[in-house]
Amino acid sequence: MFIEQMLPKARERLALIGATATVKEAAGLMSRPHTELLVVCGADGGIVGVLTKTDIIGQICRCSGQGCMARVDTIMTREVISCAPSDLLHEVWLVIKERGLLRIPVLDSCSRPIGIVYARDAVQNLLGEVENEETLLRDYVMNVGYR
Repeated sequence: MFIEQMLPKARERLALIGATATVKEAAGLMSRPHTELLVVCGADGGIVGVLTKTDIIGQICRCSGQGCMARVDTIMTREVISCAPSDLLHEVWLVIKERGLLRIPVLDSCSRPIGIVYARDAVQNLLGEVENEETLLRDYVMNVGYR
């Protein structure tokens, strides 16, 4: 299975914010249900970083006066692990597992974000593939024809 097959759900989860937006604006976006990761974009629409709830909470804990008006690009994670629609889900899962990620942005060929794959969705899809292969193998061994 390719990441491309997961894009409909990944697109639903995509939340974007500009690099010059404030932490307060980011917190407002993060307050929406199922918004666990913000992809930070530059003026050209390309990814420049990501922002998590942990990043925002850490900044708010240090807030005093105008501290909550800090820009997103001052607290975001700049080194982003991402994937492409043409990547194999199994390979992306290995990266997710190795790096301990919960989510990974999907980027197009111009480094523009087009979705976010959640680790749990990756596992569910991989499990579905294994279950399908198991059924096919069982049918083959039991000499059952196509259904």
